[in-house]
Amino acid sequence: MSEQSTDLRETVRQRYAAAAVKVTEGATACCGPQPVEVDETFGSTLYAADERDTLPAEAVAASLGCGNPTAVAELREGERVLDLGSGGGIDVLLSARRVGPTGKAYGLDMTDEMLALALANAAKAGATNVEFLKGTIEAIPLPASTIDVVISNCVINLSIDKAAVFAETFRVLKPGGRVGVSDVVAEDTLTTGQRAERGDYVGCIAGALSFAEYRAGLEAAGFTDIEITPTHAVADGMHSAIVRAGKPATATVPDTAAGAATDSSCCGVNDCCTSAEQAADPSVTVAEAKSAAGCACPS
Repeated sequence: MSEQSTDLRETVRQRYAAAAVKVTEGATACCGPQPVEVDETFGSTLYAADERDTLPAEAVAASLGCGNPTAVAELREGERVLDLGSGGGIDVLLSARRVGPTGKAYGLDMTDEMLALALANAAKAGATNVEFLKGTIEAIPLPASTIDVVISNCVINLSIDKAAVFAETFRVLKPGGRVGVSDVVAEDTLTTGQRAERGDYVGCIAGALSFAEYRAGLEAAGFTDIEITPTHAVADGMHSAIVRAGKPATATVPDTAAGAATDSSCCGVNDCCTSAEQAADPSVTVAEAKSAAGCACPS
């Protein structure tokens, strides 16, 4: 990873850590947590009032997205859902309700402060079919072909390696699985420089792909049935968009991600995600090894 990429990732992490701290500190104030976004093109106002009213106030206040992916992902009872960049957990909690007790919703985030907030929100909501994982969306800590639906809310544009995100998303999806995300997308006529003029990277603008680039990236990863539909403008020539795509039912991919089961091992665990799994370090338990690495297996 280049020094510039490392700096960008750390800038993004710091921005969202600060947002989580603001919400957490606001929860103890007299007036409760305040939204971290005030622009109507981003944040909790993009969710229906009846959805917001059923969630902890902190989950709503921490919403920083540009859409409502759970409204377009067509989630079904019993499905396993993964939210890339889950933040305070709003989309994970909504997904958990839609898939019901026989399903499960995973949230993946790289920011400790957001993960702590999400766990607190899940506890307040009484959600038992959720799990939050620490990691990056470029190296998802889950085995291949275990997820039915991948969602995300204005996070992929923040990635420093979008090709890796698309490849990892394809890997963890089951054959026949699908993607339903909200993201910022630029008009094809805008150059990279022109996108940067309209907003910074951590503001979800400068790092956005164009419509053509987004489609090409998904196709290169193996996705089909790609639809990219703009919903509302977030800057001149920049749009929040609904992105849908599918993994072909016949697709197979090797499980080669850093956090996945490779050569029957992962996260310091041998025979990972099988009944024979054992910690590579005999001084720790399997649970301790996975917790230290932020790895999990579908359960």
